[in-house]
Amino acid sequence: MNVTDSGNSKEQKASLNFIENIIEEDIKNKKNGGNVHTRFPPEPNGYLHIGHAKSICLNFGLAKKYNGLCNLRFDDTNPTKESVEYVDSIKEDVRWLGFDWDDREFYASDYFETLYDYAVKLIKKGKAYVCEMNAEDISANRGTPQKPGKESPFRNRSVEENLDLFQRMKKGEFKDGERTLRAKTGMDSPNMHMRDPVLYRILHSEHHRTGNKWCIYPMYDFAHGQCDSIENITHSICTLEFEVHRPLYDWFIKELEIFAPQQIEFARLNMNYTVMSKRRLLELVEEGYVNGWDDPRMPTICGLRRRGYTPESIRNFADIIGVAKRENVIDVALLEHCVREDLNKKAMRVMGVVNPLKVVITNYPDNQTEELDAINNPEDEKAGTRKVPFSKIIYIEKEDFMEIPPKKYFRLSPGQEVRLRYAYFIKCTDVIKSPDGEIIEIHCTYDPASRGGNSPDGRKVQGTIHWVSTANCIEAEVRLYDRLFTKENPDDVEEGKDYKSNLNPASLKTVKAFVEPSLKNAKPMEKYQFERTGYFCVDKNSKKDNLIFNRTVTLRDTWAKTLK
Repeated sequence: MNVTDSGNSKEQKASLNFIENIIEEDIKNKKNGGNVHTRFPPEPNGYLHIGHAKSICLNFGLAKKYNGLCNLRFDDTNPTKESVEYVDSIKEDVRWLGFDWDDREFYASDYFETLYDYAVKLIKKGKAYVCEMNAEDISANRGTPQKPGKESPFRNRSVEENLDLFQRMKKGEFKDGERTLRAKTGMDSPNMHMRDPVLYRILHSEHHRTGNKWCIYPMYDFAHGQCDSIENITHSICTLEFEVHRPLYDWFIKELEIFAPQQIEFARLNMNYTVMSKRRLLELVEEGYVNGWDDPRMPTICGLRRRGYTPESIRNFADIIGVAKRENVIDVALLEHCVREDLNKKAMRVMGVVNPLKVVITNYPDNQTEELDAINNPEDEKAGTRKVPFSKIIYIEKEDFMEIPPKKYFRLSPGQEVRLRYAYFIKCTDVIKSPDGEIIEIHCTYDPASRGGNSPDGRKVQGTIHWVSTANCIEAEVRLYDRLFTKENPDDVEEGKDYKSNLNPASLKTVKAFVEPSLKNAKPMEKYQFERTGYFCVDKNSKKDNLIFNRTVTLRDTWAKTLK
């Protein structure tokens, strides 16, 4: 939809979110010449997660909808926590989600000289000063929202002295923490962010782009808004926690007399059974609770990608949850629903047995193997069919047999007939057990006239189960992933414990499985539906002689009924 189409009907207008309403009003009033220029500004201090995906879709999506531009800008103001690894991962994630920033890749470090000049301008206006208090003392003197803070004893230095000290900070004459540059905004504001905030701190640390050129670095709050201004961002869209920072950003813009972007806050994504803090995600990685940032249990974009999520499913998820002004918690089942919906249309169906039980078809020829037709995807007419081999001995799921079944049990049991998917009707005639009573093998007979799973005489067989031929199947490692936390709110903990006490010990179960031979050439990141079991993705480390499948999601969808 282009800009001129966007307001053609009341129905379309009603469907706009509050940010789109603001933008359309700005365009109507020709604010900023009717242009729309957004940005996605991550800090390169970790891998992006599903919450960032929402912001990516929003910022790039708005630019596309209104024929505008969206920058990718890295707010790289803290060299002690940032790295090229994080920069590269962020670019990969944004591209994978389907967005492109063309030639508009920027960094806060691109503007270090300009930001330094801005700081000097504030000093010359008597609006900033060099403070010798350490971080602990600055924090202690800040006061409370109900009680004013105490002014720094260095607050009333002359402009000349502040300029000299700031230049010496830049030259590296002081150690880390010995000096800061603070704004002179006052110490009695009820907004704690407005109480003489720190603008620059000393960090003798190598920067991933500027090397050792700088030993003073702007604080995020000083750099962020000014970078938006430098890039002529018209709509600076950020999450609600930045609402209390806006008066400070406005103060900087006013005192520096520079272009003023319009900041608009929206509710960040919160999801149950999930943590959305990069600090916590880093903790899980560094302390070995997960196997890296792209562990499929992680809510990171790379983790979801490795698990088998598609960019289309994540974009659809972002569209469904929409944009709101109030914080709420989204059910992770909705995200799972979105990937099911997408993979249902795309994923090739195959048969795989993840908990095998041996079945011997006693009246089937000993050395015979036949090929049966199987449908690749009933949702895609162009997907065609494939051949699956069938022989005397097969594997079925242990869960598909019960020796003493309850009423209305339609799978395999003694004397009961069941349909093998694409194959034949079979009936259990005998159960073989180990000395300790465990069922290890089932004997059955088959009806040769029921080839293809069709009833030769009109009799009804209600149960259909999947299988693989032991003579032709391929052994594979299957990783069954579950939610990373056992509680909807991971912070719901007993006194003295933290969110990690709610980690799910059963979030990963690795099993030996058997899959049909059509998967012998399965390539990393290809996606399949194991019939009746779930959706699976070939792991990035999978090889032809060592197949590894990650379960993306089960087939059960609790959200489908809710959304209808």
